[in-house]
Amino acid sequence: MGRELTTIAVVGLGTMGAGIAEVLARAGLEVIGVEKDEAGLARGHGHLAHSTDRAVSNGKLTPQQRDELLGRISTGTDLRAATRAQLVIEAIDEDLAAKKALFAELDAICPADTILATNTSSLSVTELAAATGRPSRVVGTHWFNPAPVMGLVEVINTVVTEPAVLAEVTALVERTGKTAVTARDRAGFIVDALLFGYLNNAVRMLESRYATREDIDAAMRYGCGHPMGPLALLDLIGLDTAYAILDSIYHTSRDHLHAPAPLLKQLVTAGMLGRKTGRGFYTYAAPDSPEIIDQAPPTDVPGATAREVRAVGVVGTGTMATGIAEVLARSGYEVVLRARGDDKAAAARKTLEASLDRAVAKGRMTSDDRDAAVARVRTTTELADLAGADLVIEAVVEDLAVKKALFAELDGICRPGAVLATTTSSLPVIECAMATGRPADVIGMHWFNPAPAMRLIEVVPTVLTADDVTATVLAVSRAARKHPVTCADRAGFIVNALLFPYLNDAIKMLDSHYATVDDIDTAMRVGCGHPMGPFQLADVVGLDVTLAIQRTLYLEFREPGYAPSPLLEHLVKAGYLGRKTGRGFLDHSR
Repeated sequence: MGRELTTIAVVGLGTMGAGIAEVLARAGLEVIGVEKDEAGLARGHGHLAHSTDRAVSNGKLTPQQRDELLGRISTGTDLRAATRAQLVIEAIDEDLAAKKALFAELDAICPADTILATNTSSLSVTELAAATGRPSRVVGTHWFNPAPVMGLVEVINTVVTEPAVLAEVTALVERTGKTAVTARDRAGFIVDALLFGYLNNAVRMLESRYATREDIDAAMRYGCGHPMGPLALLDLIGLDTAYAILDSIYHTSRDHLHAPAPLLKQLVTAGMLGRKTGRGFYTYAAPDSPEIIDQAPPTDVPGATAREVRAVGVVGTGTMATGIAEVLARSGYEVVLRARGDDKAAAARKTLEASLDRAVAKGRMTSDDRDAAVARVRTTTELADLAGADLVIEAVVEDLAVKKALFAELDGICRPGAVLATTTSSLPVIECAMATGRPADVIGMHWFNPAPAMRLIEVVPTVLTADDVTATVLAVSRAARKHPVTCADRAGFIVNALLFPYLNDAIKMLDSHYATVDDIDTAMRVGCGHPMGPFQLADVVGLDVTLAIQRTLYLEFREPGYAPSPLLEHLVKAGYLGRKTGRGFLDHSR
């Protein structure tokens, strides 16, 4: 058993340092706060007062608890006060030279058993440790901003960190009510290394005019359940901070995916740093205001009139096809669901009716509405029965040859002016269009699974799609109470093009033995508010599907960083496909 750390010094009382001091004091620990001058000390006191007063007004602290908390924090400008602490946490500016100088000074004045910790988010903990005569007692404790609110702390060990030191610091973090994850010393640690590659990819997507900022952000909120879209999140973090973190990670990894996007550098150079300056990717009502004042209206096609849609054909009987049929029937459309056999048609109807029954049981629709929706759905085994449909949505197996053959058949069956849509998640829509004699009528309509629950639809026109076809699919999507976004016909569209490289990066991180499955998943859930960690999500998607999409992205973009992780390839070959087989990155058999 290691020591129980009870007295902690925090050097630097900016927003982050003051937040760390508050968290420690709230946990009953004695805190020594140190600033370089009286002005910095005054700012630190202001941060503490503002944060704790807000906690009182929100009912999270009583006035007495606030006063007791602040009473446990002593402050001053003399660094020698830190010599009383068992652990000193450095939270000064992200400047390597300044941090190294501070660590050398702390090493000279602190007792030999004092642990020195840095709150750096991207600098080398090993390099800071080397500035001392006690490198085995130096660790990283990367807190997230605002520290009183965010639940995660990354505890970083170097190749020489004593296990007892790591254990003592981890135990301290957990005593404050935070979740601790451990990782080795590498630029970006867990969260930033995974998060900022994804954010940078989103900037490149906007930079190429592949989709609008609003649609990129909406796609990741509605398609992945992220609390914020990537561009809005960058504005919140600060574009200068994001640039510095990406630049630091890139200089270590030399991975092109971490090289800051040129657009990011341009905005930083122009002083457009995000919310804190009132303008970044979005424009805000005032500096530090969350109110966006230049939000574009919902996606539309100027000058185009949507075609009338009353009847919709759905080809397929899998989970996606039956879910789409259910949503459209509930929205008032007449639906013809085409199956390959009577048994599949009966099973699809049974699945659809069971889903509607659950909606009634949960109070989400009335029994009369359910009966009306069921009556609007007709099943058939004949493709020719789709001849009168105004819109046909294909939801068959993700095989380009199969889809092209189906579109060629539909071309000969469907009436002139009917819209033909594919639900592909990664195949080229233009290939399906060119299998017909009416490519102007063909479009991508990528629904998300399960269709009745997920709000997002990616609408993907090709270079040949008619404007009124795009307008039609947007109108149907909104009538179905979904949020449509538009993007160009490119592998992965928006969501998969951003999501799967992130998943692949997480798998590479695991493959390099940098951190465990549990710590990586926990870091992204607690640190970023994602509903699932990357390994949980990959197991739900299916590792075979994950591999297929990642291969498609790699072949489309020829980006070395998109090459599927060898670990992912090996797991798929072994039949470990995730939840559907009972084993993937996690064991689902219990």
